[in-house]
Amino acid sequence: MNLQERLDEAAKTHDVPGAAIAVWTGGRLHEAATGVLNRNTGVETTPDSVFQVGSTTKVWTAALIMQLAEEGLLDLDEEVGAYLPGFALSYDTVITVRQLLTHTGGFDGDLFEDTGRGDDCLDRFVAYLHGAGKVHEPGELFSYCNAGYCVLGAIVARLRGTTWEQALREHLLTPLGVTHAAPLAEEAVLFRAAAGHVGPGNDVYTRWQMPRSNAPAGSTLCLAPRELVRFGRMFAAGGLAEDGTRVLSEESVTAMRTPQVAVPGVPGLMAADWGLGFELFTWGAYGHDGGTPGQSTFWRVADDGSFAIAMCLNGGGFVGVLNDLLLPLLREGGLAAPDLPRPPERPRAVDPAPYTGRYEGPQLAYEVSPAGGGVEITLIPGAFEASMGQQRTTARYVHLAGETFIAERPEDGRHDTVTFVVRDGVATHLHNSRAVPRV
Repeated sequence: MNLQERLDEAAKTHDVPGAAIAVWTGGRLHEAATGVLNRNTGVETTPDSVFQVGSTTKVWTAALIMQLAEEGLLDLDEEVGAYLPGFALSYDTVITVRQLLTHTGGFDGDLFEDTGRGDDCLDRFVAYLHGAGKVHEPGELFSYCNAGYCVLGAIVARLRGTTWEQALREHLLTPLGVTHAAPLAEEAVLFRAAAGHVGPGNDVYTRWQMPRSNAPAGSTLCLAPRELVRFGRMFAAGGLAEDGTRVLSEESVTAMRTPQVAVPGVPGLMAADWGLGFELFTWGAYGHDGGTPGQSTFWRVADDGSFAIAMCLNGGGFVGVLNDLLLPLLREGGLAAPDLPRPPERPRAVDPAPYTGRYEGPQLAYEVSPAGGGVEITLIPGAFEASMGQQRTTARYVHLAGETFIAERPEDGRHDTVTFVVRDGVATHLHNSRAVPRV
């Protein structure tokens, strides 16, 4: 499949410092790597290099929760407080374990408080969440929630009587035969470890170690791409590891891959639904994306198990690599992956009044104003987003379909979309995987 040549070309074209890819197809694993892990040191990228895999970690956390359910140690439809007495938000609400798994808990999700490096960091983070804001009623709406997966990790740690990292090792990494994994930053130095590169100059992101309090959501886990392929093949095999070890029951695998909640927006290349941990796609695949400052991970598994792909890169133009390399590979693997959406040639003019206003979350805000039959959206980053190179931007969006609008001009090769949640003729939230409330 000339994987090495194609990876080299895509990385060069889109200024990617380093990348590694693993593809399972035709009953064989194919791997390639290119570039360097850190432009300051020049260390070469290899197929067994480890990258921060970001939010793909959430599927590992979901699997740990499903194992607890299989053992009768928890009920997915029980309220979180039954297993984690320290979880109590400042407003009166009941949230279930299932709602955390499906990002429907309804509280602020992008809270990245660093509660220290101790084994009590998750308990301290759960206590910190008392002040989390309300986004919507539990179960009412999908809104991507990192903090909810930190709470799930705290449940795992409490019911297993250990840390989330140790539970991950004992109940998933070891049974699966994973060898190139580092749940903690100090373990990553035992491998070739990638550093993220940010900004227009692809500068090394110097704060490599992220808060341990967010580990179950994706802040710390480092893997070689082949290990994500290995994990995906376990689901394709009905919960069996490569050596036949039972890791999850067939019932748990089916439940994780069954749609639980629809994702607002126009179905296409992105997830149409969310399962218990998994993004689910209408074109025959499941998986999850991941990102930490300057690092990106792409992971997909075909519904029939015949194809799996995982790619990690440490900067540069991810969207260009997606278009030039990943989408063709998906299609060659038999998946009908569509192109990224583009604005219509003659967009329909809409009344902007229902959408005009300010929408604000814990990490950023959006201001929406009328703009010639569409809307103009200004993104205002908070301190954390600004530290990763995000700048204040203003862009015109035109109507795409329903309550979804698409950026008229591409940013880094991609036309971003937003969907408004409209009730009684007025938008209550701006949705772009997160539901950002109107203020």
